[in-house]
Amino acid sequence: MQLPARLQQVRVARTAQKRRLICQAGGKVMLEVSDLQAKVADTDKAILKGVNLTICEGESHAIMGQNGSGKSTLSRVLVGDPQYEVTGGSARFQGQDLFDLEPEERARLGLFLSFQSPIAIPGVSNIDFLRLAYNSRQKALGKPEVEPLQFYGHVMPKLDTLHIDPSWLDRSVNEGFSGGERKRNEVLQLAVLEADLAILDEIDSGLDIDALRDVATAVNGLKRGNTATLMVTHYKRLLNYIHPTHVHVMRAGQIILSGGIEVADVLENEGYEGITNLLKKEPALQTT
Repeated sequence: MQLPARLQQVRVARTAQKRRLICQAGGKVMLEVSDLQAKVADTDKAILKGVNLTICEGESHAIMGQNGSGKSTLSRVLVGDPQYEVTGGSARFQGQDLFDLEPEERARLGLFLSFQSPIAIPGVSNIDFLRLAYNSRQKALGKPEVEPLQFYGHVMPKLDTLHIDPSWLDRSVNEGFSGGERKRNEVLQLAVLEADLAILDEIDSGLDIDALRDVATAVNGLKRGNTATLMVTHYKRLLNYIHPTHVHVMRAGQIILSGGIEVADVLENEGYEGITNLLKKEPALQTT
């Protein structure tokens, strides 16, 4: 039986991806995850069961999967969330062993995570928080710290992109913010810090269409440089605005299928049952 055209596209894309041994255009590997295994700390509950993933600079990867598949756990393990314990495998970021670094060292190295539910920090203004974080990264890169007036000049274009009023900077971090405002604030942090790898964990959750467009514009602006992105999402809606170079499907703690946007199309049209049927017909496509 011949596969439908969209499933044939997945096969072609996956075959091409298998042949890609190095990053395109001579780019460098930003993140390399090999057989990563992790569990909930102080329990026997395994979540990640052998994740393999390579992200090159400038690439945009999306991870999709059902609840409990391990998508968000992967994000949190990469940034060093103490709720999880690495039990096997490895992860290298910017050439360094990620698990030898404390969470703050990973952040200074250029790893950024946007949380599903950003926390509030009463009494700390956005501008002070942003400048402190920015200067911490500058110091880690061996660059001079910036003074307040100079920093304002760095921040203002980012506010324009996100359609954020400058008065926002004087508000306490996320205090009294709606869910959508908190997401905008995190993307503002991402834009200001100019991270090398941005992990966006369900950044589209709780956003109306206008806010989603603003957030996507800011993230797409980062992609013009060498910033890589890893998006965790349930829905293709986000991918209509932030176009990924790679789409992965997670199931039971593993990435089971990788390809391009056509993988998201199968999910949109056929659901996860469509992915299961595809892998039954074409078992060679499975990545695990």
